[in-house]
Amino acid sequence: MWHDRTMTDNPVPTVSPNAMLLELVLVPVSDIDRAKAFYAEQLGFIVDVDVEPSEGVRIVQLTPPGSYCSITLSAGLPGTQMPSGSLRGLHLVVSDIAAARAKLAERGVDIGPVEDVGGVFYAGFADPDGNTWTLQHMPWRR
Repeated sequence: MWHDRTMTDNPVPTVSPNAMLLELVLVPVSDIDRAKAFYAEQLGFIVDVDVEPSEGVRIVQLTPPGSYCSITLSAGLPGTQMPSGSLRGLHLVVSDIAAARAKLAERGVDIGPVEDVGGVFYAGFADPDGNTWTLQHMPWRR
């Protein structure tokens, strides 16, 4: 399944000279279906791709709302193996951390309290495999 993006989903960024856009992060999980459900249903990520291009290979790509960078959950891809749950500290930047935290909590995400670290605000959580994520709010950033 391919998701046809529209400009209202996540506009495609321009790649200017000398730019290096981070657009994909592999997230190591033990159960792709369980992880896909967590990211799509609980976090609200957009499912862009869910394909099995060959026997034993599966690729699921999801994108956080408004983000240019996606994540991939995969199995059977040579050279991409990492221990499940070993990814740490990915940041999701939000404009209202209290609202974002409340929304995730309502969707069943076990998310920690908001912490003020010198004027930058954080709230952490983990996916079902233990990969850790952090909501981050920088008040001066709009």
